[in-house]
Amino acid sequence: MPLLFKQVGFSRKSFVLLSMLSFKSKPTIVQLQWMVWGFVFVVITLSLLAMDSFWQAITYALLNTCFYATIIYGNILWLFPRLYLKGKVALYILAVIIFLLAMGAMRAFITLNIYNLLFAKHPEPMTMKAVISMIVGGIMIFLLSFVFRIAIAYFALKRQSEEILTQKTQAEINLLKSQVQPHFLFNTLNNIYYEAYLEAPRTAALIERLSDIMRYFVDESPKEQVNLGTEIQFLENYIALEKIRIRYDIDLTFHKDSSTAQSLPPMLLMTFVENIFKHGIDKSSNENKIEISLTQQNGRLIFTTTNTLPQTPLSISSTGFGIDNLRKRLVLLYGSNFELQVQNKGDIYVANLNIPLA
Repeated sequence: MPLLFKQVGFSRKSFVLLSMLSFKSKPTIVQLQWMVWGFVFVVITLSLLAMDSFWQAITYALLNTCFYATIIYGNILWLFPRLYLKGKVALYILAVIIFLLAMGAMRAFITLNIYNLLFAKHPEPMTMKAVISMIVGGIMIFLLSFVFRIAIAYFALKRQSEEILTQKTQAEINLLKSQVQPHFLFNTLNNIYYEAYLEAPRTAALIERLSDIMRYFVDESPKEQVNLGTEIQFLENYIALEKIRIRYDIDLTFHKDSSTAQSLPPMLLMTFVENIFKHGIDKSSNENKIEISLTQQNGRLIFTTTNTLPQTPLSISSTGFGIDNLRKRLVLLYGSNFELQVQNKGDIYVANLNIPLA
């Protein structure tokens, strides 16, 4: 029998070793497969060089590698996922038999013709023994395709685990950075507060309020629930800082009739108060009036704000985004178990929020 019909065999252990060789580095799945097939090509070439010429060994190594790859990928990328994984077991078995018979016959035909055309001194006839040999070799490669598939899945899972670990580590680093930077700023504000307290107590008090607001954003706002007392303090700090921008005093009352030990999601009440100072204050007028009411009734929190409007009519679009975003957030938090109402009465703007308490 011509040497071209001799099979190059690989043990299961060797193939798994080949699949794992490059796992210590970090190639992609595609790069790993190219490395494996390159290694297979080299091994086949070296095994044939002992008996064939250089170009004959190269030719048949390339031919065998291509057929091995076709059988393996034909199974793991087409037959197995499209038939077996969809429960078509009988059809899968039939398709595999036809596929292997066709590949074996094709491989025998192409191999013999290349041999007769390029290397044979005397043409060799096609024999059934040669075809059966190719089919048997194809069956062995077909069985190894499952090992190949498992190796690829393992590599993909390993890479995914490494990426998750890297992302987790980076997230922890970013968290540490986010904690260090604000607290550095807080310490700086404390130093400024001390200097300002000696020269301008009123300015120092405002710096202290600003520091409290920043601590709220860093420490409290990421939480799912915050203490109502903390939320009220945040609103009062914000109001105090906003009032320094207004030329005239504001007639502002903040009525609180609720247990400060209750909890609620952070920043729910802020939208109404922020809208008042952004769109409901006439900075040139000394007749601005704001009423804020926070009461507790039957396990529910009722928050109401009433404010006078500037002489220039309030633009609905200017406040619509904040209220719309608040409404979307309330739907996610409470479903339909809340009330949100806003009314523009010409010279008075009223907003009301009714939510269940935790």
